[in-house]
Amino acid sequence: MKLKQRVVLLAILLVIFIFTKVFLIDNLDTSAANREDQRAFHRMMASLPVELDPRLEHTLQSPWEIAAQWVVPREVYPEETPELGAVMHAMTTKKIIKADVGYKGTQLKALLILEGGQKVVFKPKRYARDYVVEGEPYAGYDRHNAEVAAFHLDRILGFRRAPLVVGRFVNLRTEIKPVATEQLLGTFLTVGNNTCFYGKCYYCRETEPACADGDIMEGSVTLWLPDVWPLQKHRHPWGRTYREGKLARWEYDESYCDAVKKTSPYDSGPRLLDIIDTAIFDYLIGNADRHHYESFQDDEGASMLILLDNAKSFGNPALDERSILAPLYQCCIIRVSTWNRLNYLKNGVLKSALKTAMSHDPISPVLSDPHLDALDQRLLSILATVKQCTDQFGPDVVLVEDRMTLSHL
Repeated sequence: MKLKQRVVLLAILLVIFIFTKVFLIDNLDTSAANREDQRAFHRMMASLPVELDPRLEHTLQSPWEIAAQWVVPREVYPEETPELGAVMHAMTTKKIIKADVGYKGTQLKALLILEGGQKVVFKPKRYARDYVVEGEPYAGYDRHNAEVAAFHLDRILGFRRAPLVVGRFVNLRTEIKPVATEQLLGTFLTVGNNTCFYGKCYYCRETEPACADGDIMEGSVTLWLPDVWPLQKHRHPWGRTYREGKLARWEYDESYCDAVKKTSPYDSGPRLLDIIDTAIFDYLIGNADRHHYESFQDDEGASMLILLDNAKSFGNPALDERSILAPLYQCCIIRVSTWNRLNYLKNGVLKSALKTAMSHDPISPVLSDPHLDALDQRLLSILATVKQCTDQFGPDVVLVEDRMTLSHL
């Protein structure tokens, strides 16, 4: 065979090899990943209702020990949690052995220690389910039921980055006051026939207490993350100024995401995609108040963005604050797994799934129907935003495979 013919044959074989690699092998890998995403979705749907059951089988560990062992750098709890019902049952029934004012912050909360030494954060009910919070998207008091709903949405989206939350009724007179610190006890008062407290926080006022129905107060309890996982606070790159007439850079600079991609920890690793996941999560729940966020300390950008403090959510079902989605529409990237999960949840599946997930909570119904309906409408807006990105840049640029080490430069 002449040299020229050999070169041509080798070139043909090389083209065949490249075609096989790019169009067959890679597509098989993508299909396998998509199939795994679909299987994960079906597993999640099958385990949606969480019955609060005190039984713990096949273990001598306490519920607190089990929950502490779940925490790893990229998730607060695992995909499969047969003990979840037992942990949440303990959160809503274990005896309160100490009550104190909440940790630093702007909103009223109490820090409770339950039997067995487990810390939880208690947020009291301030609004009826059908109350609409008017004004800015971050206006109003914290919503305890929003914390419950946000936790279950985190499960449904497959993020698993939100601490466990469950509703709980507490008797302020018999459960809280006898074990309260002097600092907390000094904020108790009676309004009419109702026991109330106003706590200690930036916006806490004696004139604006949270009041029980008689002595019984509805609220939410959030499981404190293990002390072996200290948190590090970060300024959110898409945070608001909270100053009238003063815009943050992202609100007027169309190339802002390019600048973010050049700064640590957003220049490599999963953190930027976590920011975009969180924007999607926050847009669905109507949370425009994530000015800071937490990760685990000394993680160099490798650990997750933890979905803490989601109580400024579900305030106004008629308000869709599009600016929450700025990280998504400015960066125009999204995890493939997140994109797949969002598509599985359209056509009313999201509303139905969240309603089912929350059905066994002690404070059920957790959300009013208008808030559930708003979730489905907001999902459509997210899908449309991603489509605009793919139309402009192509799916290969926008849909980022997140099962590998990432670099955004």
